[in-house]
Order: sequence, then C-alpha cells, then structure tokens
Amino acid sequence: MLGKKKQFVGLSLILLLTACQQKQEERAESGYAMMKIQTTEKSLKSSYTASIRGKSDIDIYPQVSGYITNVCVEEGETVRKGQTLFIIDQVPYQAALRTATANVNLARANVNTAQLTYDSKQELFNKKVVSSFELQTAMNALESAKAQLDQSLAQEINAKNNLSYTVVKSPSDGVVGTLPFKIGTLVSPSQLKALTQISDNSQMYVYFSMTENQLLSLLREYQSVDNAIKSMPAIQLELSDKSLYAENGRVETISGVIESGTGAVSLRAVFPNPNGFLHSGGSGNVLIPSSHSECIVIPKSATFEVQDKIFVYRNIDGIAKSTMIEVAPVNEDIYYIVQTGLQPGDVILTEGVGFIRDNMPVQTKAIANIHKEETPLLGSN
Repeated sequence: MLGKKKQFVGLSLILLLTACQQKQEERAESGYAMMKIQTTEKSLKSSYTASIRGKSDIDIYPQVSGYITNVCVEEGETVRKGQTLFIIDQVPYQAALRTATANVNLARANVNTAQLTYDSKQELFNKKVVSSFELQTAMNALESAKAQLDQSLAQEINAKNNLSYTVVKSPSDGVVGTLPFKIGTLVSPSQLKALTQISDNSQMYVYFSMTENQLLSLLREYQSVDNAIKSMPAIQLELSDKSLYAENGRVETISGVIESGTGAVSLRAVFPNPNGFLHSGGSGNVLIPSSHSECIVIPKSATFEVQDKIFVYRNIDGIAKSTMIEVAPVNEDIYYIVQTGLQPGDVILTEGVGFIRDNMPVQTKAIANIHKEETPLLGSN
C-alpha cells in the first residue's frame, strides 16, 4: 500500500512539472510583451499613509465636583471661545462664596478694631501711661488681624473661582465632540473620561512618516530641512474613499529625530478646512509630487525581488538575462525610477516575469515605450 502511494505522488509530481513546462513553452512560443528603455520626464506622486487631526483637540474636564444641571451644546455643534458648554450644580459653591465673603467682612472689622486699639495704645505710650509691652501687644494683634484678613480674602478668591468653574466654557473655537455625560451625572476633577472634546477644525494637521532613505533623498533635493519646508510644492490629500480633497496643503514641520524602532521620521502638513469637510480622527494618504527629467522609468510589474534586491529580465539576442537594478526611493505604486542597471536602448520583459527563468529563450510579442506625456497613477505605501 505504501509503495502505491509513493508511485501516485511521484506520478502527480511528474504531471505537474510537465504541465508547468508546457505552460512555459506555450508562453515562449506566443511571445512576451517587452519595453525598450529610453530616458523620459515623469511627474510622480509619492503616497504616505496619514492620520488627520484638528489644529487643536482639547479634552474638557471639570475643575469642581458636582451634578451636571445643564448641557448647553449639542454633539457636532460649532462653538466659539468662551461659550458655555456645561453648568455644574452651583448651590454649594454659591453658599461657600457667601461664607467666604462674610469671613472677609469679619476679618476686615477685626483689622479696624485692632487698628483703633493700636492707635489708642500709641497715644497712651507717648504720654507714658502704658508700657512698651502693651504697645507691642496691640501692634501684634493688629498684624494678626491683617493676616487673618489676607487669609479670608484668599479663601474668597478661591470660592469665586470654584463658583466660576461650575460654568464650563469652551477654551477655543471648534466643534463639540461626543457628550457622554448627561444632566444629573455626578462629575469630578479626578474622573478619567472627559466631559467632551473641542476640536479646532479651521485648519487640519495631517501627520505622516518617511523612511530615512526618503528623507535623505528629499534633503539632497532641497539641501536642508528649512529649504525643503519652504520650497516643497503643494501637496494633496487622498481621503479614505480614494477621492482627492479639494484643498491643497503644505508641509509645515519635519521632525529632527529618526525613530530607532521604525527608522522613520515624522512630518506634519497643514490643510485648510473652510467648509469643515475634514474631521479629526480621520485617515488618508498624503501625495507629494516630484518631477524627474532624463530618467529611466519602468513599471514595477516588470520586476521581481530576490533577498530585497530588485531584478528585471533583459532580452539579449532572444535570451532572458536577469539584471539587478537600483531604484530611487520614490514611494509610488506603479513605477520605479531606475538609477543603475539599465541603459537607454535595453529591452526588458514586462510580462510573464514569474514564469521566466534566467537564460530562457524568449520571443517578442510587442515592444512598448513609456512616453513623456504619460503620468503614473497615484500609489500608496
């Protein structure tokens, strides 16, 4: 039984190899599409995964404890700086303020009484009716009354602040986030969850990352980070549904630190958001254009990789020869810009790369060129 199984497996393997060989022979007989290498001009758009954030996303927390008595806004409502968002039960804080004010009045009266006593003792001391001890005692009582007044004034200020904190106001212009706490909910400064979030969406910050090689290529082009920020062309934002955002943006900052774990550097772009179309927390792709003149451009589909090295098959006198190439660090999905490995006039195979082997005879089905007017489609990383 075991011998029959081995015979069956061996026969299956032979049939599979024969079928693959027949398929290669059929392809070789029908020919392969090829491309003649020439220099050209290309405008590419490198794509980088991005996250979208508001210009400011401010979490709103209560500064005093109490029950929410009024929610003054709706989720998604546009608010102005200083507009009331919530009101927390004010009754205990109003009472605390009245008590603090009463203590201030009492302390002020005590200061006045101590002042009168001291003035009287001063006159009597001048007439040598009382001793210096009694005068000093009166002075100490006056200073103590003044200190008590200062303490009462500080408590009154604190009470006023606490009362003002019961009216929770927006710290900036923006859009109200979710409202998880309703009227009657007990809140406190120690709670972990915010009352809501105010997002300033007048401008949107879009964060993305580049690899170290991509950053170095950018710096070689513009000579420095400052020049890159000043001179880089306007960039586009591809939204999650693959549509392009109507407004162009610009790169505003480039981090000076390359993260050791990822080998990437963070960048921030800013996009205007006049109609509130973009929302904080969204995602998309940043598209950075770059122009290349007198360059060699080939489709990525014409290449294959071996141990992180990129190869193409050149057609040399009807024989497929694998050739290693080096490409520019442009983050684009459709095309490579070849830096070394190919020369104008070379012919490479653009189809069937997965079926071809080195030194395999190949026939030409069609030869194409990439013309200057062609513009690659957008890619994504």
